[in-house]
Amino acid sequence: MIVKTIEWRPGPPQFVRLIDQTRLPHELAYVDCADHHAVADAIRTMVIRGAPAIGVAAAFGMALAGLHSTAAEYPLFRAELQAAADELAATRPTAVNLTWALRQMQARVEHNAGLSVKALQNLLIAQAMILYEDDIATNRRLGQYGADWLARCLPRADPLNLLTHCNAGALATAGYGTALGVVRAVAARGRSLHVWVDETRPWLQGARLTAWELVQERIPATLIADNMAAVFMRAGRVDAVIVGADRIARNGDVANKIGTYGLAVLAHHHGVPFLVAAPVSTIDVDLDSGAQISIEERSPEELTNWRGQRVAAADIDVANPVFDVTPHSLVSGLITEMGVLQPPFEAAIETTVCNSSRGRVN
Repeated sequence: MIVKTIEWRPGPPQFVRLIDQTRLPHELAYVDCADHHAVADAIRTMVIRGAPAIGVAAAFGMALAGLHSTAAEYPLFRAELQAAADELAATRPTAVNLTWALRQMQARVEHNAGLSVKALQNLLIAQAMILYEDDIATNRRLGQYGADWLARCLPRADPLNLLTHCNAGALATAGYGTALGVVRAVAARGRSLHVWVDETRPWLQGARLTAWELVQERIPATLIADNMAAVFMRAGRVDAVIVGADRIARNGDVANKIGTYGLAVLAHHHGVPFLVAAPVSTIDVDLDSGAQISIEERSPEELTNWRGQRVAAADIDVANPVFDVTPHSLVSGLITEMGVLQPPFEAAIETTVCNSSRGRVN
């Protein structure tokens, strides 16, 4: 069962339905967003998370903004859309898919400025659906390339033991997943497989979400605390690490959930391949390196409290960066829908982005 993380409901009235990921794994519940303000709030409060997923959600948010516009002429309609885009873009600063999707939506309108407002409203819905369907198709292609790489480079691993961090599954995308998309593709081929699931502090996306997805699909998996990975690598029980990404710089540096960098260092030390699975839209060629990536910091209460209960000493200072940056020198390959990019990444990325259609507006 591959869950529907995001769904456009045609109504009337029209709205966006999201799985409320803050309530998993205890309850499969939904949040219905009637306007772009509700979508922005859902992204900000982690009802929906994962770089591709929030990009698609933002696209639907723009469609809702268009639907609710009372503008009679294009200039005011465009200004209202810009205000909606600014609000949505401010929700999560690290994931580049969010701003990429917003640019796609705005460009589609600007390229058709001569149409009526009603026609532009319908065009926004159509463009959001294109991004939604493209994300799922992209992840399926990406999954096949990743499965090919693992079959070629780790043919004798039986079972194939993969370690993943955070959640880069169907819940982090419009559907299917990036890192878990590769896992799903391997499982679909009938290869013997086992996944080590990092719990992923402090939001426990691994324990709550990745573990839940793997249980739903009956893919063998074992949950471990984040600080246990080294033990299993040293014991030879991890064949490869595979993670997602929120932003990839032109040189191949990777921003992903906090703790990813540490895993990459451990994998390098133990001679374990470290793979990053992400669509080409996650690559930000405007950034020379990961040093230029803005790292989001979230509330101290995410560390000091759990389910409303204080678990840390009073008055302790807290640092809570949500992401870290893994240097490209620690990355074995970037799995994309265009193939698996190998070092040196800068040349491979330049060629791939130039050949990709994901940067163009239809």
